[in-house]
Amino acid sequence: MRESPSVWAFPTVLTLHTTGMGMLVGASWLLDLRLLGINRNVPLSGYRWVFPVVAIGLIVNLVTGVMLFIKNATTWGTALPFLVKMGLVVVSAATILPIRKLVLRSGADQRDAGGAARLLAIASILAWTGAVTAGRLLAYLVV
Repeated sequence: MRESPSVWAFPTVLTLHTTGMGMLVGASWLLDLRLLGINRNVPLSGYRWVFPVVAIGLIVNLVTGVMLFIKNATTWGTALPFLVKMGLVVVSAATILPIRKLVLRSGADQRDAGGAARLLAIASILAWTGAVTAGRLLAYLVV
């Protein structure tokens, strides 16, 4: 992107990364909030649509994230905010797997998530918030 003759290369990749993040984190938060008790009148099975959205957002962010990383690999590869962001992304992605299993196995009228799912939802919200914050701080703390 740095060598691209187009003035639109970097803004386009950054916009796609932000869009993917909105899909990934937004859909994850929506499900997490449901697990914490918001909108209990909708059964857990009604949130199965979240997982394809999360998958698409994750794929978009993996592709665009690698492109953004390559642009500043030598600087970001050792930058603390970047390493924190990547660690929190891994934690966030790891929380979605057991949550997915719970939602996909839920019955048509199951509304209660259980204590373990609530803890996973809290961990997911905190990890995604930290990952997004650390990623944003890269622009200000790493030159």
